[in-house]
Amino acid sequence: MLFWVQRIFGVLIMLTVLVVYTMRAPDRPVETLVARWAPPPSEFIDVQGQLVHLRDEGPRNDPLPIVLVHGTSASLHTWEGWVKALKGERRVITFDLPAFGLTGPATGAFAQAQAGSRYGGDAYARFVLALADHLKVARFVIGGNSLGGDVAWRVAALAPARVHQLILVDAAGPPFVPEHIPLGWKVARVPVLNKTLEWVLPRSVVAEGLALAYGEPARVNDDLVERYYELTLREGNRRALVERLQAWRPGEGAERIATIRTPTLVIWGRRDRMIPLAVGEHFGRTIPGSRLIIFDDLGHVPHEEDPARTVKPVRAFLGLG
Repeated sequence: MLFWVQRIFGVLIMLTVLVVYTMRAPDRPVETLVARWAPPPSEFIDVQGQLVHLRDEGPRNDPLPIVLVHGTSASLHTWEGWVKALKGERRVITFDLPAFGLTGPATGAFAQAQAGSRYGGDAYARFVLALADHLKVARFVIGGNSLGGDVAWRVAALAPARVHQLILVDAAGPPFVPEHIPLGWKVARVPVLNKTLEWVLPRSVVAEGLALAYGEPARVNDDLVERYYELTLREGNRRALVERLQAWRPGEGAERIATIRTPTLVIWGRRDRMIPLAVGEHFGRTIPGSRLIIFDDLGHVPHEEDPARTVKPVRAFLGLG
């Protein structure tokens, strides 16, 4: 009996090794991803030692550029639909936050100067202000989705004189209990197990996360999955994601939302299963004069899921008609 148990155990180990081997996904040097994911107008700029993937589009004489900040595991590409609809009349700046996209892990003097987490909301807010300084943008409109929304309202709270208008899209901020969390994020928060993410990443995990983020999962196509998958494999991104999610403290500093007096538009997908509509309603109640617009059929990334429809209230908010 012991002999057969040992044999079965050995076979299971070999099968496990085989499965892991077939799902292996090593890091990819950024140079191998640039041609596909950073064609013009993409550029790379040095912000205090951090090489940042950036797109700066539209008229350069715009006195109030629009800065858009993506969410966790996303990239500047998530805003392409909105940028297309706005850049003919307004200057629009999008970029990959440190830890994501082609920017990669936080480096340089700026990252070293951060107290606590390099990937906390306030650290990211200071990074956005440093980026604006580098681009010589004194005052701007800022919008953000999810983590990017958390960053956006923190910028408005930290530097109110610099923010003309605020756009929050399914933004993090107040404490909340998510209905669902992507499997990859769950693994990233488990000590020891999260180490496997650095060399194993099934494409199906990325597809599952996107289906969870969309109100209509059928809108998730192979090209979308491929983009998120490849940019996640950028060298160092998975290790940085683990650091980001382990340091994440939902609701930290959210009392400052009540201090914001910036004109604010709040956009939410009613089918958001990651950050519930109650959070959007909290923003609407707490920021004086803000307006909440709900899209019943959209999910956590309404700007990406249906850019043509969701950009319409943004254009009205910006006075573009």
